[in-house]
Amino acid sequence: MKGVQRHSLIKALYSTLPHGSPFDLDDLKSVDVSAKLAARYVESGWLVRLGHGVYAFPGDTLGLHGCIKLLQKRTDGLHIAGKSALALQGVRHNIGVREQVVLWGDLRFVLPEWFVSRFSARYSHSQLFHWRDATQARKSLGTPPGVMDGLLVSIPERAVLEMLAEAGRSQGMEEARNIFDGFRSPRVEILGNLLTRCTRIKAVRLFLTWARETQVVDVDHLLASYEIPVGSGSRWMTRLKDGTLLSLKPNG
Repeated sequence: MKGVQRHSLIKALYSTLPHGSPFDLDDLKSVDVSAKLAARYVESGWLVRLGHGVYAFPGDTLGLHGCIKLLQKRTDGLHIAGKSALALQGVRHNIGVREQVVLWGDLRFVLPEWFVSRFSARYSHSQLFHWRDATQARKSLGTPPGVMDGLLVSIPERAVLEMLAEAGRSQGMEEARNIFDGFRSPRVEILGNLLTRCTRIKAVRLFLTWARETQVVDVDHLLASYEIPVGSGSRWMTRLKDGTLLSLKPNG
């Protein structure tokens, strides 16, 4: 009888939980597999333990998006951001074979070894926006068509500001400009609201500067319609990682 129950439980486990994606103890509990039983399944070869409380089926090749979706459960606000989010929505420039995925979140978080050993990624917990509430922040994230259901990705208007905040440091300036040149048809109301809440003067001014040059939006109309924080009336200057000086006028 015990053997029949064990076989039934393993069958339910393999037919219910996702193949090609990791899962955690909460997922295992949904099919009546306790932490103790999971440890026994690891010993007997039915499961592989990837890290603390994280498992997969033996022999599975894990997909990036399934792994990120699990990480979303482990820290608030974790999402695909910046140029990686833009690429998923068709705004890209010369994507490499092992392109580094850009992840942002609300809290300090160290990407686990089981994840970084499989994927090239970096994580930032920069507070780029002053949100009124969590609902407002959530509206700036979505799941693009054709992407795994439930995967959180910055909408294009948020993603471009995330990319510009990193430009010249963890994000190459030339690549950022090339990607920006492919940025088309932003939703002006969403963009204006995000700019008013942006905490980085550099990101705001860089957006306004490049937007004027590409004419992706009417910058003067944007400035007249929204209280966009551009800082003082003088030029904003900073030394970039490569040693070059970035100088930005208040209104682009």
